Amino acid sequence: MWTELGHMIKGPGETTVTEAQRRTPSSPTLYAVTLLLEGLISPFLSLCFADEEIIFSRICNMRGGLWQLGQSITRRLAQANKKAVAGRYFASEAKLKKTVLYDFHVTHGGKMVPFAGWSMPIQYKDSIMDSTLNCRENGSLFDVSHMCGLSLKGKDCVPFLEKLVIADVAGLAPGTGCLTVFTNEKGGAIDDSVITKVKDDLIYLVVNAGCRDKDLAHIEEHMQAFKAKGGDVSWHIHDERSLLALQGPLAAPALQHLTKDDLSKVYFGEFRMLDIYGVHCFLTRTGYTGEDGFEISVPSEHAVDLAKAILEKSEGKIRLTGLGARDSLRLEAGLCLYGNDMEQHITPVEAGLSWAIGKRRRAEGRFLGAEVILKQLEEGPTIRRVGFFSSGPPARSHSEIVDDKGEGIGEVTSGGFSPCLKKNIAMGYVKSGSHKQGTKVKIVIRGKSYDAAITKMPFVPTKYYKPPSPPK
Repeated sequence: MWTELGHMIKGPGETTVTEAQRRTPSSPTLYAVTLLLEGLISPFLSLCFADEEIIFSRICNMRGGLWQLGQSITRRLAQANKKAVAGRYFASEAKLKKTVLYDFHVTHGGKMVPFAGWSMPIQYKDSIMDSTLNCRENGSLFDVSHMCGLSLKGKDCVPFLEKLVIADVAGLAPGTGCLTVFTNEKGGAIDDSVITKVKDDLIYLVVNAGCRDKDLAHIEEHMQAFKAKGGDVSWHIHDERSLLALQGPLAAPALQHLTKDDLSKVYFGEFRMLDIYGVHCFLTRTGYTGEDGFEISVPSEHAVDLAKAILEKSEGKIRLTGLGARDSLRLEAGLCLYGNDMEQHITPVEAGLSWAIGKRRRAEGRFLGAEVILKQLEEGPTIRRVGFFSSGPPARSHSEIVDDKGEGIGEVTSGGFSPCLKKNIAMGYVKSGSHKQGTKVKIVIRGKSYDAAITKMPFVPTKYYKPPSPPK
């Protein structure tokens, strides 16, 4: 998307912008749009908005409206002290963390942007639309080393974690995992996470990059109190490791060339410690795209070599893919983005994640916010997360949702144009009673209402690798 827009942009009263004009913008508005296209907009937005990660997602979910965005940014920049803006921009660049694959990304044409305090590729030479389609048709390799992996150890690590999350961790078989949510005292979501019970006294989990500091502080605070009462639990943060996400139909065939272990016996949600390309790795069959795939935790000194080997074994069909396509893929799969679709005031029940609350946990509670969450399970929540197909321009985060009488019933949290379905998709929250599939609503975008209908998610069918169903 960004590449195509870079060659031709038209705004009110403006002629087509050529490549030469793009490099030397003739107006402040064009300058702001140029910043966007060059992948530099995120640090400037961070001068004007509170949460860079959320803004990044909203930009990725946009298709159209770039002219209005450019004008808005121009106005904000005009109000700021230009020297201060420049100083803060370059200072923020210098402070950005880099994964060990940073130079590898740049060499392969990665367009690097600030994201959650890291310099990460938003895309490579392919457009975001092409990258999305290639993941579904062939495969993608993502660097997700900005995310935080950690291990909990000790004979009491399971009961300790169950105080903080909604999952039935004790009920997991060794070597299996699940999606869960860290909750606060009011039942709201602190973060979502994939956790694995490696064995009864060892748990491996990964938390979101943008939530790292608050998650670690939250875990540490409760760990200290737990240990003060005699609990046996400790932790290790895996900053010495990098994380690669290999997704798509060719993920397993390509990775099988690099390991002696039979990957056909590793199913969705399962975890193994095994050698890949001669290196000891943590392997989880999971992902954030709706496709079959793996997340590979590898010692950082071997991450670049492993990435090269994976790409080589796919004969060019698996491609390096950036955060832009990753956002499109997760939206098509109906998956939440923390900070957009889940926040500290949204409960797992409201977010449509009641299935992640284990039966035993529903009966016993004993996790933060249990009273609120169990009451919602019994009585029903007042709002619910739903999906939409919509007309007009793609809906964006914070677009209002109204009923046939024009009364507000909710708000969009993520939206964009689906490269696979070739139409607009979105998700958001509406009042209970207005959440049924097929319900006609309108979404307000820049003051104009557009027809939409509530639909079930995922928008694109998931292809998780699961064991065959037992014969009936």
